[in-house]
Amino acid sequence: MLLREAPTTSSSAFTQASDIGRRLQTDISMRSLSHCSQCATQALCNPADLSAEELARVDSLVSEVRTVQRGASLFRANDSFSNVHIVRSGSFKTVVMHRDGREQVTGFQIPGEMLGLDGIVHGQHLCGAMALERSTVCVIPFEPLEDLCRAIKPMQQHLHKLMSREIVRESNMIMLLGTMRADQRVAAFLLNLAGRYGSRGYSDTEFVMRMTRGEIGSYLGITLETASRMFSKLQQERLVHARGKQVRILDSDGLARL
Repeated sequence: MLLREAPTTSSSAFTQASDIGRRLQTDISMRSLSHCSQCATQALCNPADLSAEELARVDSLVSEVRTVQRGASLFRANDSFSNVHIVRSGSFKTVVMHRDGREQVTGFQIPGEMLGLDGIVHGQHLCGAMALERSTVCVIPFEPLEDLCRAIKPMQQHLHKLMSREIVRESNMIMLLGTMRADQRVAAFLLNLAGRYGSRGYSDTEFVMRMTRGEIGSYLGITLETASRMFSKLQQERLVHARGKQVRILDSDGLARL
């Protein structure tokens, strides 16, 4: 729905100024809350058994908390690699570009997940990362992170787990694209996203998907039209209820049985 443009008045100008002030105030407060001990996703980013001293050393790694507006890039393919990023709030998609200019979505990241590991191999990013909504990330220089991992064994093990998780995700994606029907792909995607939200303390049956049907289709290797049809099919079978970006899973077991 399109909103009509309001005429410019002193009142609307005051409202716009207030909105800008609130946004600036929000950015400042996010930057001042960069300590891991005060972050809601801390348990997802760091090992559980760190001492207070070790956690303080991890704290010191965060060079900044960066705000990325919806549609803006955190980094682009071929950018030089120097930092990894942990999603603090909001969500992202990672993409690669085909030679003909088409965008291929390679993943979606939500709070507590890491971005930028693709740059370790060649010293530059192989994909780009774009915010699906107004989001914030903790920026962590990679070389100091490596040094800390050598000094703190649990941190090294945790980083290895994060990297292993990426390998497993890629393997699961290959299996999904190679062996599953379109409805099975959408069902697996919804169950995976639900599980990730659930592990973060959010509802694992009702959530807002910030990605479009086209982006989901790109990720799952199906067209926009097919993705939309599969959502309608799952809704007709009373497995999910989808209204725009709002999705409610009605029958998790039924989705898993597809």
